Amino acid sequence: MKPTMKALARMWVVLLLVLGVATGCGSDADTVSGAADAAVVESDDSGAADEPDDADAAGEESSESEDPAAAAASKESPSRIVSLSPTATEMLYAIGAGEQVVAVDLYSNYPAEAPDGTLDGFVPDLEAIVATEPDLVVTQGLPADVETGLTELGITVLTQPAAASLDDVYAQIADLGVATGQMDGAADTNAEIRAGVDAVLSGLPERDEPLTVFHEIDESFYTATSNTFIGQVYTAMGLKNIADPHDDGTGYPLIDGETIIAANPDVIVYTSQVPYDAEAIADRPGWDSISAVANGRIVEVDADIASRWGPRIVEFMEAIAESVA
Repeated sequence: MKPTMKALARMWVVLLLVLGVATGCGSDADTVSGAADAAVVESDDSGAADEPDDADAAGEESSESEDPAAAAASKESPSRIVSLSPTATEMLYAIGAGEQVVAVDLYSNYPAEAPDGTLDGFVPDLEAIVATEPDLVVTQGLPADVETGLTELGITVLTQPAAASLDDVYAQIADLGVATGQMDGAADTNAEIRAGVDAVLSGLPERDEPLTVFHEIDESFYTATSNTFIGQVYTAMGLKNIADPHDDGTGYPLIDGETIIAANPDVIVYTSQVPYDAEAIADRPGWDSISAVANGRIVEVDADIASRWGPRIVEFMEAIAESVA
């Protein structure tokens, strides 16, 4: 069943919250949840329903496409890359393609050596992008007219929608390695992430019953279910998401405080983009009875790290693991 206009509007609002646009935090995203899926060159990691096979080495073909980075790989390695995605920017620098990056979007604030962001990744301007003289543009999705304008000028576009799983992360990094000529760097980056993830998971205590988690996006109690990238991370860590029974098809339902109290989560996670702290959460009426509050398991995580599905996802997992040890 197609989502209603009301549902689509709410998905966009939640997307902005998750990506930290209002505060410049950056997207899970963990989304994390993606923008438009239109692309000239598109990775095969656009949703949870069609999860791709895990690419063990940079440049390995995804199972459902000929080669998502073929258009870029068939040319010389790009020397002028534009990133319109904070996550892609982090990935590009992680794999060693930083010196090839000439411009980034307004919310690409990491790493420090990245150029100052000048481009709007949400409302992209064709002339502004072209003015940077790119030979490769990496994006979460572009309007059709912008995409067409770039391709007519011979500029390669690599679209990488929001990841739905850790496998998607590895696949996107591998595809960037192929597209930029940094396949060894991509393979090394994937190996580092895998090692970090394995270390976190192996260090988690065994439990007879899984701990439950509530991921708080904002004080109106928008949350993320297991049908999102961040939700898949919680699942990988053996946590049970209290929001799952309330998923409305968007992955980001709005629930009420009474529902949260009744669900009694063992862990509450919130991000640094909100204007309140753990003490304020604990002081909410009736919340003192919640296990997470009573046991001091209210976890603040960096908003950028929580909203991007790039190399720093291990840092997010480490923060959660520390709270449940």
